[in-house]
Amino acid sequence: MSKEIEAIATDIVECAYLVHKHFGPGLLESAYQACHAHELRKRGRVVLTELKLPIIYDGQEFEQGYRIDELVDNLVIIENKSVDNVHPIHLAQLITYLKLKNIKLGFLINWNVKLIKNGIQRVVHGLEESPNKFIKKP
Repeated sequence: MSKEIEAIATDIVECAYLVHKHFGPGLLESAYQACHAHELRKRGRVVLTELKLPIIYDGQEFEQGYRIDELVDNLVIIENKSVDNVHPIHLAQLITYLKLKNIKLGFLINWNVKLIKNGIQRVVHGLEESPNKFIKKP
């Protein structure tokens, strides 16, 4: 990963810690998302939220159903959840967004955990990284 993407990743994790430290578990996903995006913007990051992600099939563009929770500096996707348990479908959703947008790095953040470090998954698509990065691969 480039130094630029790693700097974004660091900001994402640090901002998640700040927001979670303030609220803890129990809020709606949308509340965490708004506060997290705000913290990232305070650091100078460009954050788009609820970004429509069309799919192309048979030469046609369809805007049915896909929305990226947070796109940071057009380089990293964040999928926010506030659930009791993260399921494989949540990870598959993020991987689909990474593929459709042709982005290499994403984070799946489950805010409904006692310790936020247990709720953050770094997901890399299409690149090899060192095994000590806690990477989840499909």
